[in-house]
Amino acid sequence: MKIAIIVAMTKELNLLLPLINSCKEVSSANGFSYYEGLMAGKEVAVMQCGIGKVNAAVGAFALIEAFHPDIVINSGVAGGTGSEAKILDVVVGDRVAYHDVWCGPCAERGRIQGMPMYFEAPAEVLAKIDESGHVKKGLIASGDQFVDNAGELARIKTLYHDVLAVDMESAAIAQVCHIKGVPFTSIRVVSDTPGEADNTSQYQHFWDDAPLQTFHVLTQLIEAL
Repeated sequence: MKIAIIVAMTKELNLLLPLINSCKEVSSANGFSYYEGLMAGKEVAVMQCGIGKVNAAVGAFALIEAFHPDIVINSGVAGGTGSEAKILDVVVGDRVAYHDVWCGPCAERGRIQGMPMYFEAPAEVLAKIDESGHVKKGLIASGDQFVDNAGELARIKTLYHDVLAVDMESAAIAQVCHIKGVPFTSIRVVSDTPGEADNTSQYQHFWDDAPLQTFHVLTQLIEAL
């Protein structure tokens, strides 16, 4: 099985690369660099796409074209929503959706015309992840903004009352995978909660703890695939 892993930021990439055996950097004709090797005994290719929906979509498409994976996994951080997913909890996206999309009066908010409202992770993949302790399964909502205030979070929760986490890439990667017919799931560790104390400070200090919870879940999933 060939597994593609996408992260957005250098900080995330630097935490992930030490977990890859026989890791080598590969430059492709499309201008992206990948890191190929073995993780939990499986063939993997890792890329850093950059922050935001456009970077995520372009990176996902390029990685799929270059590596032809059997599954794409997005790993990284996300904001909490004041739900049961707290700081350092891991949210596995059983569904992902956009929170900043509206195609007009005849369309549902959050849905791109011609696309599903929710991009769902394969049930057989979700079944391999143990939901216990710090691991939660639920909805991740994506948009091109760092959500840092309670008012914006409240708006998102009017669209998706059960949203567990917010990020800037998952839905865009999921849409590309949907178009290309490649299974996808997102695994995110909660770094901060908008509206609770100083969430920007929470996010900054989060990296001081070098959290590896999301990679623990990622490794367990890859072992089980």
